[in-house]
Amino acid sequence: MAAIEGCIEKMKTKLDDTVQYSLPVGDELFPMNPHIGQVVRLEYLGKIHCVHCGRKTNKSFSQGHCFPCMRSLASCDMCVMKPETCHYEQGTCREPEWGEKYCMIPHTVYLANSSGIKVGITRQPQQQTRWMDQGATQALPILTVEQRLHAGHAEVALKGFVSDRTDWRKMLKGEAPPLEMAQVRDELFEKAEHNFPGVKLPEAQVLQINYPVLEYPEKVRSHNLDKEPVLEGTLMGIKGQYLIFDTAVINMRKYTGYMLGVSAG
Repeated sequence: MAAIEGCIEKMKTKLDDTVQYSLPVGDELFPMNPHIGQVVRLEYLGKIHCVHCGRKTNKSFSQGHCFPCMRSLASCDMCVMKPETCHYEQGTCREPEWGEKYCMIPHTVYLANSSGIKVGITRQPQQQTRWMDQGATQALPILTVEQRLHAGHAEVALKGFVSDRTDWRKMLKGEAPPLEMAQVRDELFEKAEHNFPGVKLPEAQVLQINYPVLEYPEKVRSHNLDKEPVLEGTLMGIKGQYLIFDTAVINMRKYTGYMLGVSAG
């Protein structure tokens, strides 16, 4: 069995005919696609290191941070989850330079079909990554805006008519039925009757995304490494940030900063 140990980060993705996945483990990348159909073992080794400062922490906050970093970093502020509450322009951003780099730049408002239709926002350079991380099989940019706050306002206007969340259990049970995304977009804009900031994208094309899955589970059972430090089984597929085993599914992003032993073969 090929084996490697180290603190992990969320899986890296590459858009191809089928999404290609690799798991960062320490300073190395562990390719996941070649091991689909094989026995894979994950073992939590009892240590967590903050992804920002590197200090050891007994508990992970905001996907891999220690408590002090979670309290101080702009990337862990509530406005990251609720972009309509962005307060950079009020002069109260925890890290103004971070805000300039990540918030005061063009964002895209999009529709995605993962567990059904949803609306979301993302920075333009990471559109495809965002959609793959969510397990979307279809994605369509619908609006481009100058900054994160404007994207948040547009999302609020649209989520009165469509969800802004992915039902991860439903997403992991199979492919979402294909939708006429452009038609959904046009209907949403008409329903919302909102003076959207930015530029609408009527010519944008739908991106189709395929995931490496041999078989979806009939019943989705989530594995918790904090309670059961070892997960071993046949890897049946990967979708979003989830590894799908024949025994359980696991959200690898949840364990960012955890030190794991990973082996396959």
